Amino acid sequence: MLYDLIKNKQLILASKSPRRKELLSAMNLDFEIIVRPVDEQFPPGLKPHEAAEHIALSKAEVFRKDLKTNQIILTGDTIVACDDLIMGKPKNREDAIFMLNKLSGRPHQVTSSICLLYNSETVVKSDTARVHFKKLSAQEIDFYIKNYKPYDKAGAYGIQEWLGHIGILKLEGSYNTVMGLPTHLLYNMLQNLPVNF
Repeated sequence: MLYDLIKNKQLILASKSPRRKELLSAMNLDFEIIVRPVDEQFPPGLKPHEAAEHIALSKAEVFRKDLKTNQIILTGDTIVACDDLIMGKPKNREDAIFMLNKLSGRPHQVTSSICLLYNSETVVKSDTARVHFKKLSAQEIDFYIKNYKPYDKAGAYGIQEWLGHIGILKLEGSYNTVMGLPTHLLYNMLQNLPVNF
């Protein structure tokens, strides 16, 4: 079992996202949270999965210089893309309104990346889901932003919150990927770590 493979390792979740914490806990893994500041910008011209993987790698790199031999650093990032527009976290209310109007009544892609840093090795992968929103009214968008303040969420919404419950018509792919941590992908990545490192 995975638990036995990493029971002597120190798994560190380098994320302040309560969703990633919740999902990692649900996988029955022991971990601690350590977050370091990092620039979450990415070079222009990247595809959504490349942008998400670039940011996850950047979050891991700040741990490299003082990484201990028994540590596994876990980072991740989530990107929402609609047409050619890549959306991160909204900067303010106006930005959130713009994003939700862009997603309203249309399908979009949500890509969540995972980076594992261990023993100076780095593994980065990502998973993409396709989400279909109903046409959202101005009142629904206003209510959601006012009551849920989705400023820490890519695309200005959380699938597990009110807007996800009333607005999502169809989901192709992993619910957890949209939530921010593709747990099925993480499970496989951890299982494929070298036995001794």
